[in-house]
Amino acid sequence: MVQRLFGTDGLRGQGNIFPMTPEIALRLGLAAGQYFRNGAKRHRVVIGKDTRLSGYVFETALTSGLCANGMDVFLVGPMPTPAISFLTRNMRADLGVVISASHNPFMDNGIKFFDRMGFKLPDEVEDEISELVMSDKTKWDYPAPEKVGRAHRIEDARGRYIVYLKNSFSSKLTLDGMKIVLDCAHGAAYGVAPVIFEELGAEVVRVGVKPDGLNINQKCGSLYPEVISNIVVDEDADIGIALDGDADRLIVCDEKGRILDGDQIMALSALELMEKDKLPKNMLVSTVMSNMALELFMQEHGGTLLRTAVGDRYVVEAMRREGAMLGGEQSGHLVFMEHSTTGDGLLAALQLLRIMCEKEKPLSELAGLLEPFPQVLRNVHVERKVPFAQAPEVQEAVQKVEEALYGKGRVLLRYSGTEAVCRVMVEGPDADKVELYANDIVEACEKYLR
Repeated sequence: MVQRLFGTDGLRGQGNIFPMTPEIALRLGLAAGQYFRNGAKRHRVVIGKDTRLSGYVFETALTSGLCANGMDVFLVGPMPTPAISFLTRNMRADLGVVISASHNPFMDNGIKFFDRMGFKLPDEVEDEISELVMSDKTKWDYPAPEKVGRAHRIEDARGRYIVYLKNSFSSKLTLDGMKIVLDCAHGAAYGVAPVIFEELGAEVVRVGVKPDGLNINQKCGSLYPEVISNIVVDEDADIGIALDGDADRLIVCDEKGRILDGDQIMALSALELMEKDKLPKNMLVSTVMSNMALELFMQEHGGTLLRTAVGDRYVVEAMRREGAMLGGEQSGHLVFMEHSTTGDGLLAALQLLRIMCEKEKPLSELAGLLEPFPQVLRNVHVERKVPFAQAPEVQEAVQKVEEALYGKGRVLLRYSGTEAVCRVMVEGPDADKVELYANDIVEACEKYLR
């Protein structure tokens, strides 16, 4: 069994440490080129990245491998992950590649792929590519010298994405008179996000728009929403918008500084679509991490919440299977299938602003729909990911908490697909008890999983 390279959101790790090394990136380019090249036509690949210093390394290595295997490469530089999904579709490319570690610190990086329709690759395709990369028996099917690929830089990529996003916002509406605090996390959206909101008429207070290769996600962006919360209050702004390093997730705050996560944004968006009879089956798709309150909210309004494994790719797979139009994650990945094939923080922000404009109400009046159950999340660093079934002491700790919750809360344990951590989630009606329950489970995990 060849080692699996990909986690829940592509390949990820610390730069210059396996698997995020130039050698693996080169072989990944060769493998992707070999896998997706078929027929005599010229094949196109779009490559984008965020603002990490190591992006130069992996962009060059991937380009080399892809060109060597006959793919023409189109480089767009720092651009949001959803922009690469869009550009892949828009340019009729065979493949889209994003070099990013999303919300992780600068020393990490990652590589993820989109197919020609802008969807993330399924597990089985990633496994076949992993086999090509890691096997010492792989024979590269190099094309003839005259069929080696070329590399091009697309100068108007930002403009294309800006126009696409503005077209998702009703032409009958503007953001005139609105003041927005926008935190780009010194990441991939720094060059496009402010322009979009300003061209629609808003006054934008810019935060996190000076990347230096090392400051991406550094005490800013969607992981630190208190930054926009404080500035919104100080600036008397209408809304705060916080993106992560590759701008595929969104966290917001209202004009009073109250922070809203992905669950609360989904509740607001789902209700608005149900009111317009635009939510097929009245179904919302989210993950096992979404708060229990979201599930109850959907039931109370005649809808259903379909849960999936953690990862926006699994949300999208379920949406495609069920014909759903809205899905996302508590962390802020929000998928509006009418407009996009993947999570897009900027597109989600525009949909939220559209609702505010159409209803002519401040976000604080619209967002009081969902009062989340107290929820505690803990990360336990592990040396190896032991199956929970082989850790009876951990199972016993979980069982005791579940019995104490008596059906009025949830416990969830899972290993991260991108980090060496076990994630512990406990939620229930009593915040103090939830904290104690989480501590008990964390203590068992630290004792028996390390």
